[in-house]
Amino acid sequence: MVRLLPRVLFLLVALAAGAVGAFLLLRPKPPALPDTPALVTRVREVARLETLDVSLYKKVEFSPEPQATNSLWKDVINWAAYSIHTPRGRAIVFADVHLGYDFGRLDGSSLRVQGTRVDVALPPLEVQVELRPGETEIIGSNLDSAQTTLLLEKAREAFEREVKGDARLRERARRSAENTLRVLFLSAGFREVNVVDVLPPPATAG
Repeated sequence: MVRLLPRVLFLLVALAAGAVGAFLLLRPKPPALPDTPALVTRVREVARLETLDVSLYKKVEFSPEPQATNSLWKDVINWAAYSIHTPRGRAIVFADVHLGYDFGRLDGSSLRVQGTRVDVALPPLEVQVELRPGETEIIGSNLDSAQTTLLLEKAREAFEREVKGDARLRERARRSAENTLRVLFLSAGFREVNVVDVLPPPATAG
């Protein structure tokens, strides 16, 4: 009985080693991470345009200058009419503003894959302004239709400048885009997602 004990221990160790080996061979391998072209396609399909939408309004005033002509006498007449009846308009203008990143502009140069890490460079922030003419309130105007169109265009440009200069809104739009990209890449199997404005230089072997 004493002589059989080493053989029994050896057999048990061999069986255990065989079981571990079989487990390692049979366990499912982690799925391969998508390459850069596949990632670009996935980003474009899932999130073509990630935007932050805000509604704004502002009071605007507009008094267009008389247009110069090729005739001196016409210019004199226009200035005389302008001084007597100066065109002027005031309105409260409402608009929907969209801040976002067009992910459809991402390409292979916007992504860098290093193992389970992916770096992605955001495209430029885009601002789109959509006026809501049905809600625009004219509070005093003697402008004609063409001049009223100019007033609304001035309002649209003012909205765009104001939003582009608002650091808080730009940061909100960026966080929204970063969250979308992180969810997308993490679900693809990556463990680290780094969203930047410009891709860092590639790591070099020491």
